[in-house]
Amino acid sequence: MRKYLSLISGAVLLLMASQASAQTTFYVGGSGGSTETLMKEKIIPAFEAKTGAKVVYVPGNSTDILARVQAQKGKQEMSLAIIDDGPMYQAVGQGLCAAVEDTGSIKELYPNARMVGDKSVGIGFIATGLGYNKEVFAKNGWKAPTSWNDLADPKYSGKVVIPPITNGYGLLTLVMQARINGGGESQMEPGFDAMVKKVAPNVLAWEPSPGKMAQMMQTGEAALVVWGNGRVLAVADQGAPVEFVYPREGAPVIMVAACVTEGAPQAKLGQQFLQHLVSAETQAQIAQGVGWGPVNKNTRIAPEVARKVVFGPSQVASLIAPDYAVINAKRAEWTQRWNRAVER
Repeated sequence: MRKYLSLISGAVLLLMASQASAQTTFYVGGSGGSTETLMKEKIIPAFEAKTGAKVVYVPGNSTDILARVQAQKGKQEMSLAIIDDGPMYQAVGQGLCAAVEDTGSIKELYPNARMVGDKSVGIGFIATGLGYNKEVFAKNGWKAPTSWNDLADPKYSGKVVIPPITNGYGLLTLVMQARINGGGESQMEPGFDAMVKKVAPNVLAWEPSPGKMAQMMQTGEAALVVWGNGRVLAVADQGAPVEFVYPREGAPVIMVAACVTEGAPQAKLGQQFLQHLVSAETQAQIAQGVGWGPVNKNTRIAPEVARKVVFGPSQVASLIAPDYAVINAKRAEWTQRWNRAVER
């Protein structure tokens, strides 16, 4: 009997080892911080339970993830990449993304979450607009800001903070200054003219650090900023007297996007994970956890969460989609000019 038990135990151990070795490992690249925490604590475990796959999350900013996918072209380790829409258009243009399978949750997306070329999709909306310190405005008798033109108002001299052009918010400030002054992505001269002559004289700092920006808003050192809706509301949730404004000319969208890499080692799982990310259930978790607006039309979230994110057909439809085909082609040139003429 003991001999048989030993044989059975050995067989069980062999079976467990076989199952463990057969488990598929799937690599996903995306941003760190709160996004990584949400992925590891909620989104990935649910996917692993559903598929039996082992998901390894590789954290990094959009530039890092794009560089990794570029370096591994033709021999990819990551099967799915999560990066901002600007770099994502670069990835698609360089043939680094596979076609998105038009099925399941993908069919439930808002039209503007379907990116040009159908090789990537948005997984979260972020609105770029104005944030302001209500106490500073009240103390000075200023009305709440309503327009991108407010950045050029001389009364805000030394009280405006904008990220640099290397940050998406700084870049979109330039784009919007071009648009409201008769130009646009293909005609940037009005944008640079406005930034140099009207906006830059008001700027206290070109601040790239989210932590520093939050601190400056809290203290009132920054009375008026260009930032994302989620960023401003996160500061408000900490008790600071700040508020986000959707400018009347429109709020450019920064869309967090995802694609299955071309030549992905686990292409099928990549498509399944993409479906998982944009499902109504996961989109609700993303809105709650990191403040990205849901891209799935069927997502249901609590009113207190909806207040903090881009939510619903009207807000989604009002978002401005930057022309990244032009932006990416000109970005290096604009950055040089910005550093030389704007941020002096």
